[in-house]
Amino acid sequence: MASAVDTHLHGVNFESFNHTNTILKGLNDLRLKGCLFDITLKVEDKSFKAHKAVLAACSDYFRAMFIDCMKEANQNEVSLSVSSQGIELLLEYIYTSKLQLNLANIQNVLAAASYTQLDSVVEACLNYLQDQLDIDNCIDILTISETYSLNSLKERVYRFICGHLFEVSQINEFIRLTFAQLSYILSCDYPVDCSESQVLSQVVLQWIIQTNLPVTEENEQLNNLLKQIRFNEMPLTAVKQALSHNQLTPKHDLYKIVITHARTERKKFRTTQSLLNSASLVNSRGMEIALIKIGGFDLSGITNEITYCFPNAKTPSEQVWRYLTSIPHIKQSNFGCVVLNNQLYVVGGCYDISLEEYIHPFGFRYCPITNKWQTISPMNQDRCRFSLNVVGSRIYAIGGVSESHDDDMYDGGETNYSSGEVYNPETDKWEFITALPEYRSQHASCAVDRYLYISGGLDQFGGVLSTFWKYNTTCNYWTQLPPMLTGRADHVILNIGAKLYICGGWYEINTTRILAGTIDVFNYATNSWSTLTRIPTPKFHAGIVHLNNKIYIIGGFCSDDIFRHTASRIEVFDIDKNTWSVMDNYPKNIWEHACASLYIPKCREDMVVIDS
Repeated sequence: MASAVDTHLHGVNFESFNHTNTILKGLNDLRLKGCLFDITLKVEDKSFKAHKAVLAACSDYFRAMFIDCMKEANQNEVSLSVSSQGIELLLEYIYTSKLQLNLANIQNVLAAASYTQLDSVVEACLNYLQDQLDIDNCIDILTISETYSLNSLKERVYRFICGHLFEVSQINEFIRLTFAQLSYILSCDYPVDCSESQVLSQVVLQWIIQTNLPVTEENEQLNNLLKQIRFNEMPLTAVKQALSHNQLTPKHDLYKIVITHARTERKKFRTTQSLLNSASLVNSRGMEIALIKIGGFDLSGITNEITYCFPNAKTPSEQVWRYLTSIPHIKQSNFGCVVLNNQLYVVGGCYDISLEEYIHPFGFRYCPITNKWQTISPMNQDRCRFSLNVVGSRIYAIGGVSESHDDDMYDGGETNYSSGEVYNPETDKWEFITALPEYRSQHASCAVDRYLYISGGLDQFGGVLSTFWKYNTTCNYWTQLPPMLTGRADHVILNIGAKLYICGGWYEINTTRILAGTIDVFNYATNSWSTLTRIPTPKFHAGIVHLNNKIYIIGGFCSDDIFRHTASRIEVFDIDKNTWSVMDNYPKNIWEHACASLYIPKCREDMVVIDS
């Protein structure tokens, strides 16, 4: 009895989760039976009956029309300046919540939804167009996005067109681009898929010729387009080839105007090295040089995470570290990594399973423009703690620790030589080369012209080496050079200007491990060594990389205590000024990582900042 009283006093809250569907179905039943209509929509040559309350509940446009004292509020019939197909499909959506979109009706639906301010349908159309975007329809979708002020879609389309610029320039619809659209493509600074000479030849000149743009020195549109060509990224011969490709001879006015622009722009960069020459980029548009940190350890353990930072950003607040990608492999360490043609290669390494180390030969290649990884052929031999370097257009793997026991190649450290192999990206194949006549692991390497230099490391008994070798990749033979001033392991060689810089690492005195505190320099013109500077904070297992004549020492720790604060410190040596400085610390304590420089798109959709 008390329970009943309590129930009566407190009441019961009832909610039907089917009520919304019941109401919607009831309204659609009224529409299908032609009951209680109070408004007729006149569109083109057709009439559509509906209920004012239903239209006003779904659309701000109709709500204002029927409620805010407009003349249509007292009318039983209104005319709309949209397509009948668009309104018919909108009414179907309003009464059923269902909408069938396809490429044949999308523009009519979008026009009607924009006109009637039906935002949910506009959003659905935007998402549909994004999903359907391809080479054949991108010009149409660009026009639609600009017509209906779909700004997010517009930027997505422009980025797509830039990323497929060469392919888009080959379709018939390309010449439908307006001057404003083409000018924006050239100025928006999104990455493109073709060289700058192709931008000139296949995009700009082709558009000028096929649209019959008046060719005069006073034509502002012509001058605007040519000013946005990066003539410093191509030799004058390439400019002339682009003109010739479009059947333009020195007698043509357009030929003369383009050559004048090219010479004028190239004078501005006479003392500036082209970005293209230093980065082996297809094109520098939309790209910015970054420092990247690859793998290693932090306080949470081993990581495959790759992060990046733009050190040339205008303000320190913009020099933050962001997440880039992760190595697509079980968490590993002691791998080799290099950059070739602005693609990052991560090869070999080792990983632990149940406290047992496994060495592998597998490799991966990362493209920052597409933000995708590809698998490359595995090395002929598994390796970790080896060196990986680029000479010309090939990648060389030398020495390291291996589990292989083929006596003809390498027997796991019991021999007095180190096997090597070379990778050809064009054929995706590795081939063995003449072995280095000295066993070593945890060494360093770098390339100068056709030569590969190998320094230091550990011998088969764990002793630190000071020996220094040069490999002629053309003739396939090794030459021993004057030894380093101090033996080192776990160090880095950097080729900067006409010298080699030996940085980081450690050596031993009476079995005590000592941090190498100097940067030593090898002049390969004179085959001589010298000491350049002392490192303010010598560290174990730091990441070391150079960029624009500066050496960056990132992370690492200065003793066996990995919790020391130096594990996040970044020190910078300016070679030109012979001075040291510091950047803001890396957000985490890190060690045993690799570092490199890589051109990254300036604008990424997932620019996640690394938290401290």
